[in-house]
Parts: sequence; structure tokens; C-alpha cells
Amino acid sequence: MKFEKLILSSIVSFIFFQMSFSQNQPKANQHRIIRKSFSQQWELDSIYKKGTFRLVSYKPIYITAGRWTSKTNKFPVSENPDYTSEERQDYNNFEAKFQLSFKSKVMQSIFWGCGDLWIAYTQKAHWQVYNKKLSRSFRELNYEPEIILNFPLNKPLFGGKLRTTSIAFNHQSNGKDLPLSRSWNRIVFSLGYEIGNWDVIFKPWIRLSDEEDENPLITKYIGNGELDLSYTYHNHEFNTIITHPFNSLKYGGMQLNYVFPIEGHLRGHVQAFHGYGETLVDYNHSQTSLGIGISFANW
Repeated sequence: MKFEKLILSSIVSFIFFQMSFSQNQPKANQHRIIRKSFSQQWELDSIYKKGTFRLVSYKPIYITAGRWTSKTNKFPVSENPDYTSEERQDYNNFEAKFQLSFKSKVMQSIFWGCGDLWIAYTQKAHWQVYNKKLSRSFRELNYEPEIILNFPLNKPLFGGKLRTTSIAFNHQSNGKDLPLSRSWNRIVFSLGYEIGNWDVIFKPWIRLSDEEDENPLITKYIGNGELDLSYTYHNHEFNTIITHPFNSLKYGGMQLNYVFPIEGHLRGHVQAFHGYGETLVDYNHSQTSLGIGISFANW
């Protein structure tokens, strides 16, 4: 516990130091983080429409060179006995993590000129780069392709505006063999809301049935939806992603992100996570993790 408190206090101190340092720098030397609006991200208004088959960023792109976890999942289990590991996985508590994510519009102004069809791909990797014993192997790779039908909105609500809604087919898997294979398919609904420096995205989903269910109780642990909150303050971005089952207060997970400018378009990134489902193989495994790295795309 003393070690965990030391890491947490060090990161908190670093955050406050960085914010103070950045705000005291001359404005000419600051590179301002410009938050992309929903309209810019999804080309909702005619001024932002750029046609089809352009590859652009989707979810955040970042590299975390040092990630520490309070509880490594050395015996991944599933409610399906065929997908329960009986062999100890000798993983370290420290590893690297990175995420890549892109999307492309493939059809524009469909459904009476109102909607756009996008395809997207996100890959998240947990890499045991400091583990010589396991030949610095990848502990977990999560692949997430999506097909997204997105529609613009412009509805005033509580001082802000509902700006976008979508429906998506989402597949997520880790590409491993028995007994560590994990996957699921979802229909994901989304509603985006803007107010001041805040962006709010609410994403409930419906899990699709699977004959060979590798993770039968995944919605019990990860949840039935996601709430994504982002706030921009001067040159700093704060983001919270909460997943939660709608019928229980016991499970779910929360990820906290802080992004700050370093030089030019390069930004530092601090990430903390607590709960279930940081990766697919960890869907029913609770842990607390902390990491620091660099970020390349806006939250």
C-alpha cells in the first residue's frame, strides 16, 4: 500500500506542477490544444464535410511507456470452463500500453441526405516490454472494428446542444486461442452533447448472442453502457470514461485521463483506471492501474 500511495502522490504532484508550469509560460511559447467539436469530428455541418475515404483519427491515439497495475491477472478465468486458464501467466506489474484508432467515411449524405456511414478500427495493446522472462511478449491485444451510421443533431438542451446520434455494429476480440480467447459483438447507440468546454457522450449497447460464448457474464462486469466526459481548461484536457451495468453498483470501471502540452503537437498523458474490463481478458478481473506517456490525438 505504501508503494501504491507513493506512485499516486507522485503522479498527482506531477499534474499540479505541470498545470502551474504551463500557465506561467509566455503565451508566445505555448501551443494551444484546440478541442475538436462534434461537428469537426463527424463532419456534421457542410463547412466541415470533406468527402469519403479519408483516414482520420477516431478514439485517442497514445503510448504509455510505463503502466503499473495493483493486481496482474495471472490466472484468467471465464464462466465458460473451456475458456479458463489453468496455467499461471507469469506477468509483471509493469508494462507498456498503446492505442491506435482510425475511421473513414465511406458513404455521405445517405438516408434522405441526413446520415453518413463510417468504418472504424481501434487496437489497444498491453506489452510486457520489461519482462525478459517472457521474451517481452504482448500480454493482450484487443481488436475493435466498427460500422457506424451517424446523424447530425442541433437540439438545444439545458444551455447546451445535442449534436450527434449514431448506431453502430461493434466487434471486439483479442485474437487468442483457447483458453484465453475473448470476444463479443454489440449494437452500440450513441448520443453526443456539447455545453461550454464540456463534451458528453452516452453510449448504451445491446450485446448480441453468441453460440460459443467465451465470456458469458461480460455485461455483468463491464456493463451495459458507457459515459464519456471531456473538459478542456486552457491548454489541458481532462477525460473520464465510465462503464457500468445498469442494474448493479458493484461492477463497472472508470478511466481517468489528463493530457497536457509538451512541445508543438506533442502532448503528455497521464492515465488511471480502476475496476473491471481494462482489457477483454480482464473483463471479470478488478484492478487499479496508473500510467504516463504521450498522446497524439485529441480526446
